Amino acid sequence: MDIDIDTVRVARSRADCVLRPGEAFLGGGTFLYSEPVPAGVTGLVDLTGMGWEPWSVDGAGLRVAGTCTLEELLAGPGRLGASSDGPYRGLGIVGECVSALTLSGKVARTATVGGNLALGLPAGSMVGLFAALSAVAVVWTPEASTGSSQPAGSREVAVADLVTGAGRVGLAPGEVLREVRVPAAVLGQRTMFRRASLTPTGRTAAMVTGRAGEPAPRITVTASVSAPLSLHARDHDMLDRWIDWIGSTGAWYEDTHGSREWRAAMTRRLAHEALEELGGAA
Repeated sequence: MDIDIDTVRVARSRADCVLRPGEAFLGGGTFLYSEPVPAGVTGLVDLTGMGWEPWSVDGAGLRVAGTCTLEELLAGPGRLGASSDGPYRGLGIVGECVSALTLSGKVARTATVGGNLALGLPAGSMVGLFAALSAVAVVWTPEASTGSSQPAGSREVAVADLVTGAGRVGLAPGEVLREVRVPAAVLGQRTMFRRASLTPTGRTAAMVTGRAGEPAPRITVTASVSAPLSLHARDHDMLDRWIDWIGSTGAWYEDTHGSREWRAAMTRRLAHEALEELGGAA
């Protein structure tokens, strides 16, 4: 591993999050350390020094910091969702979504929720998790001193809309994914998880997460498409029409971990299983 950069700054305040020329944000760094440094990046700003509380639950719902590690997500929200009939049963898919990343314990102790979301990779299962839970990402916008005409602030974007394509995320230069918020009303709703890969320990090639609710169960597809897609499916016929529509748009993703045709077939099967499990109409 050879990281060719000039500087590393540890951010400890909002002011420290103003990027200087050539700088990029660093979360856990597990992906960065496995790939060449992006062209033009000469310095890193370490967000873990901000000291954000990894997660919290209150009357408004669940909050997960961008710097929350996957291990902390498992130990906190994952444990809350362990009961199939408890007030947080919607979090029952947390463990499965983390496991879908096929991480070692060492990586799970370092990799962050925000980093997984910000990468925008089709197999990034944090997208499927939080999209299924109708979560909103809170994004810090840059300080005015970076050239923005507006003062420092924040904006919100649905996690389902955050990823716009394979490796493409709706974050402007200098923006920070501060936290993810899951509404309280969602936490007690039943959820489900399905995934497929070419090998037992291979990268996820098709992933379906679902949640019971009104007006109909919400089915979310990731990994087999370049950006997450969701549908409130009233019945299996409606689900089939939606899967057909995905194919007509050319949205199926393809790489060495699965062809478009295979991913489409697996997604259809998993989506129908999800709807059946959530009590969808025949």
